[in-house]
Amino acid sequence: MTFLSLNPNTMSGHSHSLTEFNTLGVAQNCQQLTRLNSYDSIIEFCQAYDDKENSLLVLGGGSNLVLTDDFDGEVIKVESQGVKITEDDDYFYLSVEAGEDWPRFVETLVNQGIGGFENLALIPGTVGASPIQNIGAYGVELEKFCDWIEFYHLSDDTVKQLTAAECQFGYRDSIFKNALKNQTVVLRVGFKLPKQWKPVINYGPLKDFNAQTVTASDIFKRVCEIRQSKLPDPNVIGNVGSFFKNPIVSMTVYQELLKRYPYIVAYSVDNGMKLAAGWLIDQAGLKGHRIENVGVHDKQALVLVNHGGATGKQIIQLASFVAAKVHDTFGVELEVEPRLIGKHGEIEFHG
Repeated sequence: MTFLSLNPNTMSGHSHSLTEFNTLGVAQNCQQLTRLNSYDSIIEFCQAYDDKENSLLVLGGGSNLVLTDDFDGEVIKVESQGVKITEDDDYFYLSVEAGEDWPRFVETLVNQGIGGFENLALIPGTVGASPIQNIGAYGVELEKFCDWIEFYHLSDDTVKQLTAAECQFGYRDSIFKNALKNQTVVLRVGFKLPKQWKPVINYGPLKDFNAQTVTASDIFKRVCEIRQSKLPDPNVIGNVGSFFKNPIVSMTVYQELLKRYPYIVAYSVDNGMKLAAGWLIDQAGLKGHRIENVGVHDKQALVLVNHGGATGKQIIQLASFVAAKVHDTFGVELEVEPRLIGKHGEIEFHG
């Protein structure tokens, strides 16, 4: 099988539902949906695709986007599978197909005794989407172990590869969200994991581990427990996990906030202090707040949830309300983590 077109008709109308392909469960449609289950089928599709005639949306796990309207174009669902592992005396080298499920990938590595990604357990989505967002949690970001990214460059009709250094990784950021935005389809991701594993346990819930005795499996289990206790299951209630980035402020701004809020939750980073967005939203009195069919989760204020029948526009309305309330309370700007997708592609958030 090369690829499966779920709507072989012409581009008129929005006849295919995307509800099951986004973890928020928003009921929007697209003109055509094609599921690509192998490396070769992705290449074949990209070679035939003409971006001048039709907008294209690439989906992995659908866990990092908000559909605000029916999509006037074609959607491809990347479902390629496969993990190749080689090694030398010092490292494990992994070549992973873009459609691999990230949580399953991490669990498999831990079970095989390969450490490094245990802090990133249960982050929803696919391996191919992980470098675009430079996913991270509990003190570890993907860029730490990324080796290379292979992708199809739609404008040039060529397969290219970038080293991790060329990907311009930042906090929830990469070249794929900037200079290469809307120009690529990720094919494979390469990782380089050192055999001399070192635990990362400087994040609050992990601090009670002993660095001399803790194992990657211990950290994996703890992270899973934490996420399952705080974050709602998208199979039960629609959500995209963390909806807002943790804002980074200067040390001067942080010191001023600390005077007013002695218990503010923050972490030191290279260019200032990273504030816990969930704490800010909670302290602004918004935990559990609801507007129509959407709400702030009652256990983790960083998460917005679809209580049933919510539209993307309602979700953005609530996000804007939350951002405005946090700004009014703390003078801090919030940015959204998920991509906002309108009729013709990604749109900007105006909080």
